[in-house]
Amino acid sequence: MNDQGGATISRGLRAALSAASEDGIIYDLAGIAGRYATLVEELPGVAVRFAMKACPVDEVLAHLAAQGAGFDAASPNEIAQAVRTGVPAGRIHYGNTVKSDRSIAEAYRLGVRDFATDSLEDVEAIAAHAPGSRVFCRLATSGEGALWGLSQKFGCSGADALLVLEAARRAGLTPAGLSVHVGSQQMTTEAWQDAFERIGEVLVALAAGGILLDHVNLGGGLPALGYLDRRGNPLDPPLDKMFAVIREGVERLRDLAGSELGLVMEPGRYLVADQGAIKAHVARLSSREQLDGERRHWLYLSCGKFNGLYEMDELQYRLVFPSHPDGEYVPAVVAGPSCDSDDAYDHEHSRVQVPSTVASGDPVWILSAGAYAGSYMTQGFNGFDPLPHRSVRGEPVGAR
Repeated sequence: MNDQGGATISRGLRAALSAASEDGIIYDLAGIAGRYATLVEELPGVAVRFAMKACPVDEVLAHLAAQGAGFDAASPNEIAQAVRTGVPAGRIHYGNTVKSDRSIAEAYRLGVRDFATDSLEDVEAIAAHAPGSRVFCRLATSGEGALWGLSQKFGCSGADALLVLEAARRAGLTPAGLSVHVGSQQMTTEAWQDAFERIGEVLVALAAGGILLDHVNLGGGLPALGYLDRRGNPLDPPLDKMFAVIREGVERLRDLAGSELGLVMEPGRYLVADQGAIKAHVARLSSREQLDGERRHWLYLSCGKFNGLYEMDELQYRLVFPSHPDGEYVPAVVAGPSCDSDDAYDHEHSRVQVPSTVASGDPVWILSAGAYAGSYMTQGFNGFDPLPHRSVRGEPVGAR
């Protein structure tokens, strides 16, 4: 069975994909629990706050909460959803530095007391609408080495962080910590090393001014393992080396702090991406000569950019054609079903290998789609519905 590189699928997820008669996203809860177990084994003493935006699915959130995770929320709606899982408010972090007065007040009403910030204006608003709360100042990072760098909209310089946390102290807030984000789907260890250096420098400078922090939030960025790059080659992040660098960095920060320093991480796609898959179907495989004279095959799927595959501008998902285990394959451009030219993924030199005999209605499994595929969907662009979702418990998965 061709699956563009041999990605593994758990038996429970494979069975669910085979049995599904309609399109949808399927999450393997046992696989998610196994990935969580690996994380806490690799990074002992680091608290996990799952980034809800990666997979705001009630069953997934409840399963992670049962394992001991808390949540990184970016809006009052996400906070309310986190609260419904039963986790205490102390395990919910308002990680968005972009928030209105109204949103701050609502988060405070819901019991949240940990707020990310990166500006004096935001500190003033938190002091007014969430008095006495704890603030974490987010430091800017370059985002180099990540598929999505997150280097512009969030974070401030080290110099600004000193001003922000000093202002928080004067305003009656608790300057509790620093936070970073090395970029989503980070592929290098150097990014983590740079982040620890930035944090360490600011920790020392804050201590010199009498501000002793009790936490550092390392944010997200841990990569999924099952993606392909834009050319169709397997992405191979050095995950074990990343864990080693993070462990070393944590010890170094604790030495610099001179006291017990709590550590938090906010993984998203690392926990869920490889544990979810989309059951879709072929709308059509066609062949057309383009204006440049090249004849291209086009694989039109029942889902695309607006209902599940938003992230294919930066990566490829592995595709499985279960009804075509053998035969001739042709390179094709992958496109969604909508009447929108942006709903196509024609990366240079990266056509997807597709069975030449696929027909309309044939099933397609889209692997490593457990992160963001659901949360990025529109509410029915061009009349194509969002994909429904369900979960399977599968078999218990060990830490490794």
